[in-house]
Amino acid sequence: MGFTARDETLEHVDINEIKRLIPHRYPFLMIERVFNIKHSESAVGLKNVSANEPHFEGHFPAAPVMPGVLIVEAMAQTASVVVVRSLELADKGLLVYFMSLEKTKFRRVVEPGDQLELHVSVVRNRGKVWKFWGEAKVEGQIAAEAEFTAMIQDPPA
Repeated sequence: MGFTARDETLEHVDINEIKRLIPHRYPFLMIERVFNIKHSESAVGLKNVSANEPHFEGHFPAAPVMPGVLIVEAMAQTASVVVVRSLELADKGLLVYFMSLEKTKFRRVVEPGDQLELHVSVVRNRGKVWKFWGEAKVEGQIAAEAEFTAMIQDPPA
């Protein structure tokens, strides 16, 4: 399969378009909007953290905290939108899988009522393999950061 990136900037992608681009659904769809998409370069995802999310029942009932792995997943979903939009792969049923996660740090608790901004930038892309730097921010403060690599694959048969 050959991939060719296009160079163009979009204002934003709403939830309906996100569902065309990535296969995630409730309760695992972690982003509601993606802004400032710069094809093959960067984007900013948006996650409104709600007390109604199922992980808060057990993490932690008396003091709910969004699990760090879900913050990283939200960054990865934002990155997936960048890949799929850049390579014009919407509606093709392809998946973007984690390959590695490095330099991950959690710096601030994320709680219900917070709004996460998920800033992702392409570090490198080589065909099917893309490496990103991501920062999740709440009110301008970094809550989490990570470098991660993902690969585009056909879905299992």
